[in-house]
Amino acid sequence: MLLTDEQKRALLRIAQSRVRAAVAGEPWAPDAVDPALCERRGAFVTLKAADGRLRGCIGYPEARYPLHESVARAAAAAATEDWRFPPVTPEELGEIRIEVSALSPIEPVSDLSSIEVGKHGLVAEMGDRRGLLLPQVPGEYGWNREEFLSRTCEKAGLPPDAWRKGAKVYAFTAEVFGEQDEQLTEGAQGPLHT
Repeated sequence: MLLTDEQKRALLRIAQSRVRAAVAGEPWAPDAVDPALCERRGAFVTLKAADGRLRGCIGYPEARYPLHESVARAAAAAATEDWRFPPVTPEELGEIRIEVSALSPIEPVSDLSSIEVGKHGLVAEMGDRRGLLLPQVPGEYGWNREEFLSRTCEKAGLPPDAWRKGAKVYAFTAEVFGEQDEQLTEGAQGPLHT
């Protein structure tokens, strides 16, 4: 299911309000939700500082929750629970930019040559180790398919060549959108940034 611009705007508003509530330590409840956003889907929320540096990224790869809830949970966790960063402070809110990735189902990859850099996100798994990289990541670093596979294995805590040595590889696509997307800010009531 492809999201409309209005549905993307609604998900961004959910992410924004959830980040603000999490940072303030306040309770949060969603407004009325479009029934189309109640389909169970995985999602990630990425927070970036004004200079483009990663400030938090948390998500739910599997379709455990309705999409709007996946986004809300991921937004709060990205702001306050990403172990790589201190929690976002109220002073930072005006600088943080939000990006949402609404995921397709994750499917096993039988032919690694079918992986398209920039289109697919990857999951590498071996034993109890599992790592995931979103579709936009290899483009940000200029990786080719092999580098993408190796980095996904490293994200799982595996050797970079584990994809050649029995690691299971899964792929998914994502609708990636954020506050930087002009078509989502056109006609919006007020600024979309937090």
